[in-house]
Parts: sequence; structure tokens; C-alpha cells
Amino acid sequence: MSDETESGDAGVAAPADGKTFPWIAIAWFGLLLIACYAPVLKRLVAQWATDGDMGHGFFVPLVAGYIAWQRRDELLAAPPVPNWWGLAVLVWGALQLYVATLGAELFLARTSFIVSLAGMILLLCGSRILRILAFPLFLLLFMVPIPNIVYNQITFQFQLLASRLAEGALALLGVPVLREGNILELASQRLSVVEACSGIRSLLTLSFLSLVYAYFFDKKVWMRVALLAAAAPIAIVANASRVTIAGLLSEVNPKLSEGVFHTASGWLIFMVALLILFVVHVAINRIYRLFHAAT
Repeated sequence: MSDETESGDAGVAAPADGKTFPWIAIAWFGLLLIACYAPVLKRLVAQWATDGDMGHGFFVPLVAGYIAWQRRDELLAAPPVPNWWGLAVLVWGALQLYVATLGAELFLARTSFIVSLAGMILLLCGSRILRILAFPLFLLLFMVPIPNIVYNQITFQFQLLASRLAEGALALLGVPVLREGNILELASQRLSVVEACSGIRSLLTLSFLSLVYAYFFDKKVWMRVALLAAAAPIAIVANASRVTIAGLLSEVNPKLSEGVFHTASGWLIFMVALLILFVVHVAINRIYRLFHAAT
């Protein structure tokens, strides 16, 4: 029976507690889900460990789990009302995994795990509890690498944009530079804006952190959308600044734009990007308060 047919009793239903919550069913279904997706999850974790763009993947399920744990009182106060539409969602997840396996499509296979997890929650606990867990479930999408075809298209465009911005910044600083695509020709050497410097790496991590930051430090739901939208331009500008700094350092000593100096500048620029995200948050809140004070 669906939540809608139970809505007349929902107002008088006794809140759930640790004894009435379907812990055994959740544990049993959870173990079956992990067993079914074990090969997919194993390859996913391996990519987190080897792909520099996905290092944040280890933290995504931990943060999502912590947010769900923070909402435990709200979850236990919601009476679990099993919804059979969850079975349809589970079937959808299974079919998606089957199609992905036939086509060797990793993105579909990995996202089907999140679909199946949502279906399990809907089936065992109902739509009200699924709504409570909607945000941590959404965060799980950030542990899945985007498809290669999309990644390559975005990365190339980010490379061109970062190189254009760096060219303009270097020209303003009086450094002679000639750009050919994503290649910057300087007097001292040639700088190539490769994938690691395109901004996509910091964009994936910064997008995840923007949502988490907004959740913990701002109660306005729309602020999560605003900071998520701000993550892309911040990442682009930050990485264009990294290329600009590399160009300036190469004029002093070409070795300063390579090796440990290049890696250290990447970490430094990412910290600056986080600071900019904080400043953007403060600025949006100030504008929001001024607008409400005026009205």
C-alpha cells in the first residue's frame, strides 16, 4: 500500500522508535544490495585511489552517512510506511545495471546503485523517510565519475578557457605571451594547460564541498543551489590563476613551474578557491539581508 493511501492515518500514526523501525529488513536488504553491486563498488573505490580527479570520492559516502545520522531523530519520528513503488524503483535499478553491464557503461552501472538504494528505502520505509534522506542520497552522485565522453568535452573547453584567461592576465602583467589553443608560448618556455590544470579536477571537489558547506553553515535550501552554481566560475578563475602564476614563475626560473612547485601551487590555489567560496556565501547573505530590509 502506498503512502498516499495511508495519508489519512499518517496524522495519527505513532512515531517510530528503535524497536519499531525495520532495522532487520534494512540490514538484510542492504547486505543483498552490497553483494549484488560488489564488483561495481570495488572498481569504483579503485578509481578513487588512482584517479586524481576522484580523490574526494572516499569522503562522499562518509559525509552522506554523517548527514543521515544527524537526521536520526527526524527519521525515528517518522512512522515507516512501506511503499510498493519502491519495488518498481528497484527493478529500474536492476535493469539499468543489466544494460550497463551489457554495454560496459560504468556510469550507468554505478548510478544504478544509488537508484537501487533509493528504491530500497522507499520500499521498506516509505516516501516520507526517502524525502528526509534525499539530500545525502543526492550527495552520493558526487562519488561517481562523470562519463568519459562528457568529461573529455568539458575538460577541453575548460582548458581553452583557462588558457585564454591566463593569456589575458599575463598580458596585463606585461609578460609577452602567445596562445595557440591550450598552449602558451612564453619567452622562457612553452606552457601547456593540461587536464590537471583545466579546472575540472577542482570543480568536481569544489562542487561537492559547496553543497556540504551550505548544508552545515546555512539553513536556506536555495543557498546550496547558489553556491553550487558559483563553484564552476570559481574553479575556472582559480585554475587560470594557477596557470598565470606558473607563467610568472617560469620567467624567473623555468623549473619553478614544474614538479613540487607546480603541485604545491595547485593545493594553494584550491585553498584560495575555498576562501572565495566563503566570500561568495557572505556576499550573497549580505545582499539577501539588504533586500529583505528594503522590502
